This record gives sequence, structure tokens and C-alpha cells, in this order.
Amino acid sequence: MEIYLDNAATTKISDEVLEEMLPYLKEFYGNASSVYSIGKKSKEAITLSRDLIAKKLNCKSKEIFFTSGGSEADNWAIKGSKLKSKHIISTPIEHEAVLETLDYMKSQGYEIEFLDVDKDGIVKIGSLKEKLRDDTALVSVMYANNEIGTIQPIEEIGEILKNTDTLFHVDAVQALGAIKIDLKKLNVDMMSFSAHKIHGPKGVGALYIKDGTKINSLINGGSQERNKRAGTENVAGIVGFAKAVEIAQENVAERNKEIRNLRDNLLRELLKIDGVYLNGSIEKRLPGNINVSIDGIDSNILLMNLDMEGVMASIGSACNSGSINPSYVLKVIGRDDTLSKNSLRLTLNEENSQEQISQASAIIIESINSLR
Repeated sequence: MEIYLDNAATTKISDEVLEEMLPYLKEFYGNASSVYSIGKKSKEAITLSRDLIAKKLNCKSKEIFFTSGGSEADNWAIKGSKLKSKHIISTPIEHEAVLETLDYMKSQGYEIEFLDVDKDGIVKIGSLKEKLRDDTALVSVMYANNEIGTIQPIEEIGEILKNTDTLFHVDAVQALGAIKIDLKKLNVDMMSFSAHKIHGPKGVGALYIKDGTKINSLINGGSQERNKRAGTENVAGIVGFAKAVEIAQENVAERNKEIRNLRDNLLRELLKIDGVYLNGSIEKRLPGNINVSIDGIDSNILLMNLDMEGVMASIGSACNSGSINPSYVLKVIGRDDTLSKNSLRLTLNEENSQEQISQASAIIIESINSLR
């Protein structure tokens, strides 16, 4: 039995999503910028997809801009925003798509300040109040961490920024599908999304840009996306993304309860082992996320052993796959180099069963014991 427990890296495309996409891969293959009928059919599909996503996220259709994924959306939000100054605030546990972009901004003369986080990786609101200045141009905080699953107080941060002219960007790539997102309730100027984390296709995502937010194009060359993002549209991908969002935003609480029960069952067994430590908050955490540090084992060898037994997991971010360096996220929350390197991330979703979790638990425990 193959047991897939790396849904934070990517998810299996759902049958419903694939079914929606197929006509736009074969029958309605026209370029959406063309004037003839199959081109118009593609254009109509993009419009309907944009409307559907906007409805499910409770925003205006014109506020949704399609991208190639979450990394492009993060880059665009930070590099493209018309910033009033060179002061940017973020956190030290952001995804590399944000941190690397901030490094670029620093090379361009921007001042980057990072907020303090507690031992669970949760932003300290007091730190934001201390570092926020009248000339702060942008605050960028992820909704949920891709490694330890920590959920940030985005609504509270938005309230603090509400009466300022500081832009607020949120990387919600891991949050979509796990958290019911209502953009009208959040004081957010920009929010990044990706389809392949919610059983949609790879290579497509979106950036929500609140009406009135001034932003330059990141990619030039054509008039697509209302002159904001050039390039022939990935029509099938966009259609699939819309269907995935529609499914992801439905029955969130009920789905989370089932996933959380599976996660807690697995976590309970893992924490019975000496030298296994949970990373991050147990309460303010994505329902399917487990991240533990394991004393006395080499995580890379553990992953290989698990793979041979049919269990697919990871050490941390898929974007750092193969890295022998300790996790920067775990180091920030206080783990030493050894525990930061020897970690295991297991991410579950609704496709996992109790039978799989029981079997995975036995395999993981046996592998840890054998390595010791």
C-alpha cells in the first residue's frame, strides 16, 4: 500500500477538477486572445472561472489575477507594488518565495525588518506594533506556515494596519482549503494562492489585488489579465483551479474535523517515542500538519526507509528538498542544529484513511527504532 503523507508539497489532482479541464485541453484549445469562436470559448471560460473564484473568496472578480502559481504571486506582490517608501516588514519563517524576494529588495536598497515569533512560530503582535512606522510601505505575513503548520493572526494584523496606508500582503498558499477565507472580512491588500495545494493542477495560481491597490506588472509583453500580467493564459489550468477552489471552500469545518482526528491519532503514537518533539502549536495549526524533531536519527535516511515501505513524507519545504542544512524555520523557533535537521513533516488530507494512518504509524515507529 502506498501512503501519501506529503500534501503540503503537492496534492493529487481530483477527478472533478480533471473532468472540468479536459475540454479545454482538447476541444476548446483556442488562444483566449483570439477573435474566432474557440478563442472566445476560452476567454469565456477564464471569465467564468474568475467569477467563481471571486464568489468563493468573497471579493470582486476584477480583484483576481491569474499567475503561474504561488511563487510568482508572492514575487509580484512584493516587487510590483508601488511602495511609498523602502521599509518592509515580514517574518523570518516565510516561504522561500517571499524570503528570496525580500533579499532581492534588500539589494535594491530596501530596509527589511523581521517580526519576532514565539516558540510555536506565531507572530508576536507587540513586535509588529514596535516595528511598524509611519513610513512602513509593506507588511508581508504568511497565513499558515508550510513546514510547521502555524496559523498566523492575519485578522488581528489586518486590524492594526487598517487605519494606515501600509500595504498588507498574505501568502495563503497553504491556508486555502484548510481555512475558510473571506476576503471581505480581512483587511488584506494582496493575497497569494496556488492550485496544486488543493487538488488542482500545477502551474497556475492567483494574486488577489484589492481594488485600488497600485501595482506594476511583473511580466510584460501582452495585454492579458487586464494589462497586468502578460502571457497566453493557461485556460485549462485556470478552469481546474476554479473548480478546485469551489470544492476547497465547501464543508471546510467538517473536512477539517476528520483530517484533524486522523492527524491527532498519528501524532499521539509518534509522541509516545522518547526523543520525539512536536514543532509548532497544537491548537493554532493546520489540521493536517505534523512536524516533529526526532533525536538520534538522520532524517534523510529515515525518509528513504519510509519510501521503501511505501510511506511518502518529507523533512520540510519541498522547495528545500535535498538540502542538508537545518530548517531555518525550526531554528527560528528555538530548535538546535541537530533537531532542526532531523525533523519529519507529515501532511494529511481528506484522501487519507484511518487504515493508512495506522499502517503509517507502525512503519514510522519501526523505522525510527531500527535507525536507533
